[in-house]
Amino acid sequence: MGSQSRSDDLWERRISIIATFFFIKRNDFEDALKIIEQLLSDTHDLIHKAIGWMLREIGKRDLKTEESFLQKNYSDIPRTSLRYAIEKFPSKLRKQ
Repeated sequence: MGSQSRSDDLWERRISIIATFFFIKRNDFEDALKIIEQLLSDTHDLIHKAIGWMLREIGKRDLKTEESFLQKNYSDIPRTSLRYAIEKFPSKLRKQ
């Protein structure tokens, strides 16, 4: 796990996070969160969108896990990722 997330190839990095959706759907978030942490410093917008999408999917299943990750990593999360991750939050929570 994780070698594709460190690849020079954009599509391998994107696949590394999107592939975790299989596990997220089964309420297994560990690998997804590890890969997301590895990709937080990625500069490509497609990676930022994928990070936000997978965080949002985690939140659909376990909001506390998503909130905890966001609070812990808030200062490192790209703006696009954060926007995608919180777009379904209730208004009051989103503003926090």
